[in-house]
Amino acid sequence: MAKFVLYHTQGCHLCEQAHELVSQVIPAHEVALIDILSDEALMAEYQTSIPVIKRLSDEKPLFWPFDQHQIQQLVE
Repeated sequence: MAKFVLYHTQGCHLCEQAHELVSQVIPAHEVALIDILSDEALMAEYQTSIPVIKRLSDEKPLFWPFDQHQIQQLVE
């Protein structure tokens, strides 16, 4: 079950970098990948700030740019 969401969109090179960083810290089965183009509300909220990773337990977001240490802090 996903514990985190990574908001992204296709063709976003920063999103690809973020996904690689996230995958080094969080197991893939704990991260849901959501393309913001699939939802108008997400598009309005995140179109200028993707990639964003959000912890689902408390809705805490981590906005790009972030590094492995910051991702680890979000996990803890």
